[in-house]
Amino acid sequence: MRKFDTKVQYLKYKVLREVAKHAWNDTLLEKVMDIPKAIVPGKTPTMRCCVYKERAILGERVKLAMGGDSENPNVIQVIDIACDECPAAGYEVTGTCRGCLAHRCEDVCKRGAISFDHNHVAHIDKSKCVECGQCAKVCPYAAIVNRKRPCQVACKVKAITINEDNAAAIDNEKCIQCGACVYQCPFGAITDRSYILNVIDLIKKSEENKKYKVYAIVAPSISSQFTYAKLGQVITGLKELGFYTVIEAALGADMVAMSESKELVEKGFLTSSCCPAFVQYIKSAFPELVPYISHNMSPMGVLAKYIKDTTKNAKVVFIGPCTSKKAEAQLEGVKEYVDAVLTFEELQALIDSKDIDITTLEEGVLDNASYFGRIFARSGGLSDAVVQALKEQNLEFDVKAVACDGIEACKMALLKKSKNVLDANFIEGMACIGGCIGGAGCLTHGEKNKAEVDKYGREAYEKTISDAISFL
Repeated sequence: MRKFDTKVQYLKYKVLREVAKHAWNDTLLEKVMDIPKAIVPGKTPTMRCCVYKERAILGERVKLAMGGDSENPNVIQVIDIACDECPAAGYEVTGTCRGCLAHRCEDVCKRGAISFDHNHVAHIDKSKCVECGQCAKVCPYAAIVNRKRPCQVACKVKAITINEDNAAAIDNEKCIQCGACVYQCPFGAITDRSYILNVIDLIKKSEENKKYKVYAIVAPSISSQFTYAKLGQVITGLKELGFYTVIEAALGADMVAMSESKELVEKGFLTSSCCPAFVQYIKSAFPELVPYISHNMSPMGVLAKYIKDTTKNAKVVFIGPCTSKKAEAQLEGVKEYVDAVLTFEELQALIDSKDIDITTLEEGVLDNASYFGRIFARSGGLSDAVVQALKEQNLEFDVKAVACDGIEACKMALLKKSKNVLDANFIEGMACIGGCIGGAGCLTHGEKNKAEVDKYGREAYEKTISDAISFL
């Protein structure tokens, strides 16, 4: 029964599970130092050069599982001592250099960073190199390559640099907290801070004093996760954990589709506001386009607000695939409605921390939203929902949507709009490849996920957006 794509995810899960287990039992403070030893018992290292370093890194993972560095506002944080295995990044001469006489690489380098040894083989002086890449372009043997770290390759907004200690450093001004670096780091040296303790505290207090009820809002991408069990069993598992009830974020998506479609008609051009990483990218890289961002909150925010507006003393926990949702939940105008955010990785750890075998549970029911709300989870779903919402409201508007599958596609669309050459009037921005189904907090990232989401959408009891939100 495989629950994760990589061993890095599994290690992260084990730490979260142990932290949660002790939190339930009120033994975390006295046992926190024992967690690394519990995960790596004995004296034989399993991943690193020595067991002591391995445990030291696990100690840092425990801190992040408990909330991370409170002085750092970014939900994505670097474990410095774990970030020491990648080679120095930058341009490098490989063994295919033939020591040719032309020396084009030397001629094109304006910084004098290229030199040759007694065998005429080229070498690059890193202190002079500015990584312009001209030497690599002119080498007839393609002997000069640009070696980038996996985190830098994953980060499409260029928020990651390498510091003086040869560890990754995140520029919080550029970072959109999408978590792409988290998923791609082979050593798990970059990870997202967890609010799992906040969720446990909410549930325990709700059980003790009965003064409030904790609502779980689950993202529609859950349909592509927990593949070893049935979705209805996961829903029952959430209630076994202590959640009062479970509601689809897709219902919030239906609400957003209706409102955002009307805003599109009013303004004539709009960028979506459902993906917080996309919204943050516009604010940091294309500030001149901020006025075009939809004024709607994301489905998470809209639905959480509805719950709190209509239910006294409700607490709301959002559960989904997204690390940037953790950042969104800290924003003014959102944080009063969303009390905590969990990823699917963290939910798996939470379930197992209480030894709940969801495969043995009866199937609960989750049927709050329409097909169109549910397909928000994958790229293109939001655009389809907006078109449907216009149709259901009898609004005449010729939607020309561009569905951006990943942040590079978002960048291209926004760049064209900034130069007034974009042949579209609606930009659906999804920072993750595939949409939410590709989020960093997913258990699995597979090609079949889109099909699972569409299948889940077709199973919706409500066939129209209007039917789904008829209670409003």
